[in-house]
Amino acid sequence: MNRPGFENPEQEHLFAPFVRILGKGKSGSRSLDRAEARQAFGMILRGEAEQVQIGAFLMLLRVKEETGEELAGFVDACRDEMVQPGPALQADLDWSSYAGKKHQHPWFILALLLLTQAGYRVLVHGADGHTAGRLYTEQALRQLGLPVAANWAEVGNQLDSGGLSYLPLRHFCRPLHELIQLRPLLGLRSPVNTLTRMLNPLRAPSSIQSIFHPAYAALHQEADRLLGQPRAMVFKGDSGEVEIKPQADTRLHLLADSRASELVLPRSLQERVQDVGEPAVEPLRALWRGVAGDEYATSAVLGTTAAALTLLQPGLDQAAAGVRARSLWLERDRGKLS
Repeated sequence: MNRPGFENPEQEHLFAPFVRILGKGKSGSRSLDRAEARQAFGMILRGEAEQVQIGAFLMLLRVKEETGEELAGFVDACRDEMVQPGPALQADLDWSSYAGKKHQHPWFILALLLLTQAGYRVLVHGADGHTAGRLYTEQALRQLGLPVAANWAEVGNQLDSGGLSYLPLRHFCRPLHELIQLRPLLGLRSPVNTLTRMLNPLRAPSSIQSIFHPAYAALHQEADRLLGQPRAMVFKGDSGEVEIKPQADTRLHLLADSRASELVLPRSLQERVQDVGEPAVEPLRALWRGVAGDEYATSAVLGTTAAALTLLQPGLDQAAAGVRARSLWLERDRGKLS
């Protein structure tokens, strides 16, 4: 904060109007429209805003609560500024993974394997390290010997060879990754934690997202509608990851061709399941290879797979999706996680 002219600037900073729009009091403040949100967040990503302005901007949004238009504009800016994939690079399903697992092992990874076994190309993207005490997807995938990419070329090779690729956010939008890492400094989640789930960098026709709080579902759907997302699903998953919780009824919020609908996936377990001491990947390997059984884990894998299949296959009802998920499980290649 000792940059020349900061203490007594000759003219107002170009980013200041965006802070003023959000923070001018109860009667004077308002939300940003999509174009303003795109411009403001683009400035942040390009390093054209001061750190104090970024903190004020994010926390004003957090208190006000972001709108669908603002989120769509933020995603527009991220897509403008990120490292661009090649035009031929495609995925069937975009899977965001930014929360990390805290209460249970990352069973959803086995659902990813079943979806690729069914022939789908799945891009997973996420970030790690911003919340203590959680097992993040990149670390879990590396421990299991599953594909983690460093660039879009590697993503293409991994999708072509096995149908699955994880690309860390820091490799395709570094400034956004750095904004996520502000959580320990700010003490709160910011809109960045929401918008990253909607990035869909390959514009996959289907996108699946998880939320921490049910109230965010409508916000996700509105932003996805504005972004022209053909099909999207959002639900409250375990620890904020895309993973069905077998001990709870799950509301699946669907968006298809701008039409919103809701399905309820009934709980498959009636009793509450205790949290694990520390999330790990060895239980995943044991379950996949069939050397250990776990009713909760199997239900989580099959429920998550079935939910994704409902999204990927229009017209597939919940019962048929469940049957297909179980068939994939029984036919799995048990040597894949040797």
